[in-house]
Amino acid sequence: MSTSTLEPARPLRVLALAKQIPVFENMRLGPDRRLVRDGHVLHMNDYCRRGVAQGLRIARASGGSLSVLTLGPPSADTVCREAIAFGADAGFHVTDPAFAGSDTLATARALAAAVEHLGPFDLILAGRNSVDADTGQVPPQLAELLGLPFACGVRRLHLTGERLSLLLEHNDEWLDAELDLPALLSCAERLIDPCKIKDPDVWARVDGSRIRTINATELGPGPWGAAASPTSVGPIWTLQIDRQREILSGDLAEGADRAIAVLKDRGALVPAGAPEVARVSGLVVELPSAQSGGPAVGVLAEPARDRHSRELLGAAARLATAVGGHVVALGPAAGAELGGFGADAVRRISAAGTRTDPAPADGHRGLAEEDVAAAVGDWAEGVQPWAILAPSTAWGREVASRVAARLGAGLTGDAVGLSCDDGRLIAEKPAFGGYVIADIACSSAVQMATVRAGVLGLPEPRRAPDVPMTEITVTPRGRLRVLGRRRDDDGDLLAHAEVVIGVGQGVDVADYERLGADARKIGAELCATRKVTDVGAMPRARQVGITGHSISPRLYVAIGLSGKFNHTAGVRAAGSIVAINPDPEAPIFDWCDVGFVADWRDVFDELIPRLEAALAS
Repeated sequence: MSTSTLEPARPLRVLALAKQIPVFENMRLGPDRRLVRDGHVLHMNDYCRRGVAQGLRIARASGGSLSVLTLGPPSADTVCREAIAFGADAGFHVTDPAFAGSDTLATARALAAAVEHLGPFDLILAGRNSVDADTGQVPPQLAELLGLPFACGVRRLHLTGERLSLLLEHNDEWLDAELDLPALLSCAERLIDPCKIKDPDVWARVDGSRIRTINATELGPGPWGAAASPTSVGPIWTLQIDRQREILSGDLAEGADRAIAVLKDRGALVPAGAPEVARVSGLVVELPSAQSGGPAVGVLAEPARDRHSRELLGAAARLATAVGGHVVALGPAAGAELGGFGADAVRRISAAGTRTDPAPADGHRGLAEEDVAAAVGDWAEGVQPWAILAPSTAWGREVASRVAARLGAGLTGDAVGLSCDDGRLIAEKPAFGGYVIADIACSSAVQMATVRAGVLGLPEPRRAPDVPMTEITVTPRGRLRVLGRRRDDDGDLLAHAEVVIGVGQGVDVADYERLGADARKIGAELCATRKVTDVGAMPRARQVGITGHSISPRLYVAIGLSGKFNHTAGVRAAGSIVAINPDPEAPIFDWCDVGFVADWRDVFDELIPRLEAALAS
């Protein structure tokens, strides 16, 4: 598979970044609360494989070269070996005990130093994120440190001369964009067939002289590693969810009655319209009265993400109360109405020299993420806020990552809980598909976090006060030019859904109409496994799993899917799980509270009317 056309004007020097990660199934923590790598199967991060493959294709089309750069312990040289076996010309392995304990910013700084030491490069390719941590922060932080334009989630690529024309995959949104070389790109899952040579014997036969080892001394005095990391890891625990694993067969009417009884006992059946609460973190937001003074808690309000912005504002209001501060909403679409959801002041970001009213339909006001980050960075340097919160979306991750790199601020990615302890922000950070949760604290003056949608609960709106609104103008750099935006879905619907039906390949597309009608009866949203989205049966925004979204509905109903780890990792935080599969050996039954060994259509004939009644009462 390839979705690119290449007509380069000259030989290009291409660099692919690759990270070594453990295989999920073998993951465990050591007594020092760090991931144990020794003795476990390690491999190249899935998204990085796309960058290596695309980089090789560009290098060969241009008559140039592809090098692969990795940062990690001595064992990480297998990443370079695999890439060279695939066709890369050289490998660079940055390794030194001094790099131990690097967070994303320290990693980006080390990579930036290596790129400057080895460069220049015309094009740098990275994975969209690493599937072990899922922050997506290192590529945009690296772009900020190197002063490069950045495009996230490249799904299609055309190179003509020095210009890249791109289709970008952002959550539930598609962007047509272009930029000029040099640039840094992160690769989406379906950009190209991945680099994948699984045989360690092939790696071992790679000529070791083609891999250059680089130590900390070569990159400068630092600091490096833990000493350069503004975030630190506190208590870590493995997410343990008690599953009832009650498997039903035989009379389906009796089974449906039993399922309803189990789900009621587990608190999964809450009438539609009941107030939303936090389902993972335990943080319940009650908005205080509007206030001013004290340290600021900034909230980056992403255009067309009103629901997510309300969540962040509610959480920020609670945090601001804890530190005697106030909440400031920032963004291209930020308006005075946000005062009703927790903002005490609004800073609307606009392009210099353009009219600001009325707002454009998409709310972006002609500003790329790096432009918004520049404005937020200027504001933060002047105000020195206590914290800045951002949505854990492609937009929010890039803006927050660039700001953090500029400020030297600690940034926790994809948080599922926020609290204040002794005046410091504590963010609960999941990793490895939610198997591990850690409390992350920041040592920097400005503390930052991106937050997953649907985990903090929606605050009840207060009477909108008159909040001061100020316009911040920024001159767009025009390096990433967005030519069009379109959405094929609304990702917030899935993120906030209380009931979700998960669909696998075992559901015939011809039955989707019936399935949609059943979902509407119980107020459920639909999600899918990767194989379903691969064939276009559902939008990519509906994919749940390691390379998709993680969700935490009160009730998850899995139909037509086997229950492999790649998918079930994304629903570990669901309150209750009902599994339906005719195969009694299907792995999904190890993950469920109630299981039906039957055809989903027959089960739904009995179960849906009972769920509809229970959820309406």
